[in-house]
Amino acid sequence: MFKYPDIRHAARTSAGLLVGMLCLAACNQTNTSDDTPAQSSTSHLVQLDASRAGHYGYGSSASEEEISGWDIDIRSDGKGLREGSGSVEDGEWIYEEQCAECHGSFGEGVGRFPVLAGGVGSLRDSRPSKTISSYWPYTSTLYDYIYRAMPFTQPESLSVDETYAVTAYVLYLNDLVEDDFVLNQDNLASIQLPNKASFGPDPRPDVSNTRCMEACRDPAAIEILSETLPAEPSATRDSATKDSATIDSATMDSATRDSATESETGVAGSINGQSIYDQACKLCHDSGLAGAPALGETDQWETRITQGLDSMVSKAISGFSGDTGMMPPKGGFAHLTDEEVRLAVSYMVDSIQ
Repeated sequence: MFKYPDIRHAARTSAGLLVGMLCLAACNQTNTSDDTPAQSSTSHLVQLDASRAGHYGYGSSASEEEISGWDIDIRSDGKGLREGSGSVEDGEWIYEEQCAECHGSFGEGVGRFPVLAGGVGSLRDSRPSKTISSYWPYTSTLYDYIYRAMPFTQPESLSVDETYAVTAYVLYLNDLVEDDFVLNQDNLASIQLPNKASFGPDPRPDVSNTRCMEACRDPAAIEILSETLPAEPSATRDSATKDSATIDSATMDSATRDSATESETGVAGSINGQSIYDQACKLCHDSGLAGAPALGETDQWETRITQGLDSMVSKAISGFSGDTGMMPPKGGFAHLTDEEVRLAVSYMVDSIQ
């Protein structure tokens, strides 16, 4: 049985040390002559300020400017919004330049990037579309996320007015405001999103339990029923696997044999490379966003190719920052394997050779 340390003994020891230090300080004060300034033997220690909660005698208070750099969160009622404004018209220009590459010109989403508009009434479908108008509860969340995390390759690069403008345009795409609408810190919280009523406080009460101190259950004997059990192979599957393993290669028709040969020689690798490019690389390398060398632009790739494929793959995996731009590790798609990154880089290099 695990035993807690003797807290009473520790308290007595701490109290004794404290009394000793106070006595030592008093003695030093008493022995000081009249013409010598009184100094405590503990004068080298930083004195605690009991009047300031949480002050431990080191560091300095954050300035208003330092606090403002971190204090950028927005409450659902709009508290925390910066002063500024932006129109739907201005937001359209910024959105097309900075956002449409991923989210589509109408908020429909490109590839696997999030859909922003539509989907109202789809939450009970087998594949619901969670957008600003179909799912999100507060307009402040939209502004806050854009200001903190967008655009994807340059988060926090939008000014306050630009953020208001993009937010206004996304609201317009969801038919929540008119095309002449101007968004600002005073009217943002007044825009109610359609699904707000579906969100509410959790009605379940807070609960607590008493820690078991004796005659407790053995943790090893406690069964976690929510854990998914591994699937057991069926006899039918085993039989099918054995049967397929005994098929003689001579029975393959010519089309199947040609396909297998193509995979073995690596020709099909370019197809995999293209699919990875379309999913993870196209955003920047199709248009040269953030200084990325554009697909098929020979002059932008020549210097890089002279460094060798291994060097380019290494930089793509680890990330790179240069004079013309930057690339986050694996382009921001951390789930990609190193081999998938190599296939994508090979595909881009092959496109100009």
